[in-house]
Amino acid sequence: MLLRIRTLVTVGGFMASVLLACCGGAEPSKAESKTATELGVDRAKLSHQVENPWAPFSRIQRAVYEGEELDAEAGETMEIRVEVSVREAPGVVAGVSATVVDVSDFEDGELVEKTEDYYAQDADGVVYYLGERVDDFEDGKVVGHGGQWLAGENKARAGIFMPVAPKVGDVFEQERAPGVAEDRSTVIAAHDQVTVPAGTFQKCIEVEDVDPITGSKQRKIYCHGVGLVREIFDAEHSLDLIEIETRSR
Repeated sequence: MLLRIRTLVTVGGFMASVLLACCGGAEPSKAESKTATELGVDRAKLSHQVENPWAPFSRIQRAVYEGEELDAEAGETMEIRVEVSVREAPGVVAGVSATVVDVSDFEDGELVEKTEDYYAQDADGVVYYLGERVDDFEDGKVVGHGGQWLAGENKARAGIFMPVAPKVGDVFEQERAPGVAEDRSTVIAAHDQVTVPAGTFQKCIEVEDVDPITGSKQRKIYCHGVGLVREIFDAEHSLDLIEIETRSR
């Protein structure tokens, strides 16, 4: 569900190279250079505690989204539902302790995909996307694993899922698996507030995601302290947050 540029980018005041992790001006060790080359970021600087307010996975326990999407092949509108749950126990990807987010996608009431998404955050608050395990379903049976990738395997690297202080004009590469998943995100608007069935949320950004492999585009709205609240497919079809549960502290 959650659901990308190999150049130097400035993101909300955070200067990051998605090809090389900087080390505060210090000369990186050979080990650090190797991990940065493999993953695009030094794994030693990452934690499964993901508390960036634009993607606060450590705070969220469960979220549910509902809406409609056009089936381009059939020319019909599908009822869609996405159920998200965040595990308390971290997983491991390429030696990195990561938050695991389980996502189940339903079309007209039928399960069509389940994924395990992996995220980690660096000390500055940047959230990295480390990949996803994918099961595609038909008639209740697993039929494939389309779009599956993990950082550190088959030349895939960690993508920047969410910068620290995103602002209009920022561009970042969320998925960095060559030929498999290469989504690129651009912050295109800021909104004072956005209302969805789950409530009215303040301080929001709108992001356009482009898949250079298929040429498809969609927009997503993230709100401060909540994360994703709306996914927009076209002028008539969207997916809205209808329910959210947070962890008690």
